[in-house]
Amino acid sequence: MQNSRKTFMGFVALLLTGFAAKKSSITVWKLEHFLDFFSLKMAMKPSNNIWIRRQQCPCGDWKCYIKYEGDDQASANSQLVKSETSSTSLPSEVVFTPYVGQIFKSDDEAFEYYSNFARKNGFSIRKARSTESQNLGIYRRDFVCYRSGFNQPRKKANVEHPRDRKSVRCGCDAKLYLTKEIVDGVTQWYVSQFSNVHNHELLEDDQVRLLPAYRKIQEADQERILLLSKAGFPVNRIVRVLETEKGVQPGQLPFIEKDVRNFVRTCKKTVQENDALLTEKRENDTLELLESCKALAERDPDFIYEFTMDPNDKVENIAWSYGNSVHAYSVFGDVVAFDTTYRSITYGLLLGVWFGIDNHGKAIFFGCVLLQDETSQSFAWALQTFVRFMRGRCPQTILTDIDSGLRDAITSELTNTKHVICLWHILSKLSSWFSLPLGPQYMDFKSQFDILCHLESIDDFEHQWRHLVARFGLGSDKHIGLLYSYRASWPFSCIRGYFLARMMTSEYSKSLDMFFKRILSAQTCLQAFFEQVGVASSLANQSRENMQYTHIKTCMPIEEHAQSILTPYAFNVLQHEIVLSLQYAAREMANGSYLVRHYKKMDGGCLVIWMPEEEQIHCSCKEFEHSGLLCRHSLRLLAVKNYFQLPDKYFPLRWRKESSSSSSLITVDDHNTQINSDEYSQAFHSVAATLLTESLVSKERFDYVHKELTGLLDHVRNMPVVEEVALNIVPNNIDES
Repeated sequence: MQNSRKTFMGFVALLLTGFAAKKSSITVWKLEHFLDFFSLKMAMKPSNNIWIRRQQCPCGDWKCYIKYEGDDQASANSQLVKSETSSTSLPSEVVFTPYVGQIFKSDDEAFEYYSNFARKNGFSIRKARSTESQNLGIYRRDFVCYRSGFNQPRKKANVEHPRDRKSVRCGCDAKLYLTKEIVDGVTQWYVSQFSNVHNHELLEDDQVRLLPAYRKIQEADQERILLLSKAGFPVNRIVRVLETEKGVQPGQLPFIEKDVRNFVRTCKKTVQENDALLTEKRENDTLELLESCKALAERDPDFIYEFTMDPNDKVENIAWSYGNSVHAYSVFGDVVAFDTTYRSITYGLLLGVWFGIDNHGKAIFFGCVLLQDETSQSFAWALQTFVRFMRGRCPQTILTDIDSGLRDAITSELTNTKHVICLWHILSKLSSWFSLPLGPQYMDFKSQFDILCHLESIDDFEHQWRHLVARFGLGSDKHIGLLYSYRASWPFSCIRGYFLARMMTSEYSKSLDMFFKRILSAQTCLQAFFEQVGVASSLANQSRENMQYTHIKTCMPIEEHAQSILTPYAFNVLQHEIVLSLQYAAREMANGSYLVRHYKKMDGGCLVIWMPEEEQIHCSCKEFEHSGLLCRHSLRLLAVKNYFQLPDKYFPLRWRKESSSSSSLITVDDHNTQINSDEYSQAFHSVAATLLTESLVSKERFDYVHKELTGLLDHVRNMPVVEEVALNIVPNNIDES
């Protein structure tokens, strides 16, 4: 049931986002009718709401969509298509001939067993008579061959040319009768009669699969059938498309044209019955959401919201934010992520959430919007509203997914804001785009693409891009063209000078995922969803207490000074660079700049410019411009210049501990935390030194200590950690760049 629902939601995502994303040749499709599959698969439950990922591909081709790992089983089903067309789709175990006295736990188990036996032997079965008593309920079940009995003549309809259907029934006596009994209080079914004598020819495997009992349209195929039907494809062409997509010969699908035609007809009938109810639900729940916003604004003067109405006076778009979010934006609003990953399939609304990153590296909530469509006009309204919420201040940088409508809106509304495409959004689409056309070469392509993303030079990127496209024969691929058209917004070589405040890290991505789990974990109406957003935003913006510093690693005055100013998160990042800076040499160049290079390398390195009058330092790696924290190259040069403290300008307010108190959001007990951290560090060092000395006395001692410490380490790693107070320690791996 769970897998079915996931697969179904994937289809509705495709339909909803496909309509809303572009005004293409399918604009004749009305948005109200995009819930065909929804109406077919689920009874209407007015209190329920289901959120799914947008699956329409940003390439603009409505037939192309993205499948996310774990969202549904469609990709797995497509890999098994050839198995579905043969008997290998049946259970792998051998099915023996049933016999009188054979016992089953239930009548359903017996029917499944007999059905598998029938398919392997060239026929199908159906349920015939059942017998019921007052005490035992149904106590007898009769299963018979599909050709059992004879067709009863029906009264012909009074039409000019009545249909004369021939019956397949020929009085076959093959059967399996079940009888229920209760033994020691346990109910079981046993075979009371069995006959495997047929009076007709049994079918071969390539014929038996076409019997009605075995013709099944998998849910992944149902998605494609409804999509193609909505696009105006006739049934015969739908079948041809599916055969081509699955790579099977004509007539080798596990269903026939008649099944497709009946399925489409059933869907249309069900939608007509439920469409009016669904439209009413949308209107009522959206009005309730608006009333909730009005009520909260009366109770909380810091709460803000805006909405628009469509020509029919129905709520169209609605956005809201909270007082603490606006206050947090005044400190951490330099870079914003606008996430538009999810859409409600119940209400046909796109969910957009604005996030920032606080001084502890965690996601912080800024605002939320629900949009009826995904046009540039709707996105423009959302961005205008957000800027009004934040008192007219635009961010330096905004991070989004690939979306042409959103890109156009950012260009028109945030003219001085840098636009960056989140790399994790691109990587999540690679499999959908390239795994099928590249086949076994895909993993090699993926590794090469990852290297390409992190090249530091634009010229190197352009050269490697041409090489990648030529090597894998992707010159005419539309998705390669799409990525290249956005190249100013996603490769590191192009965005290295944009301020991102470490929002592209995997830790930050996990923070976003946790927020969405809080608000989208349950199927709720808009009223409950609104309340969940309020609770989750408070959690996201609450204080980060009990966060600990790590101990000093180099004893350099620069490190000690930074520890007293930066939050634990920012200090750990800078400390990592300080430790690595010790492996770099600085050589003065003729023009007064410095070449800073790893001691093991004979070429390369970064060019660092130092201006002592202004106490300014610039590195060609642009790490400070990118994250707001100095790089190892700059730190090395400052150490060479006998700096014992970093200039104040290189401790941005957003990474300082005092930014917590200034925003009244995130507080840390500095004195106690540092004392506790130092005490813990000293205690661990003392115990570890003593343990090492004692364990080296003999091999037996060493083996025992090693075994116990390994077990202790595994135990500690498996201990639960509260996410809000967990500290992300930067690993001390050695990067020789």
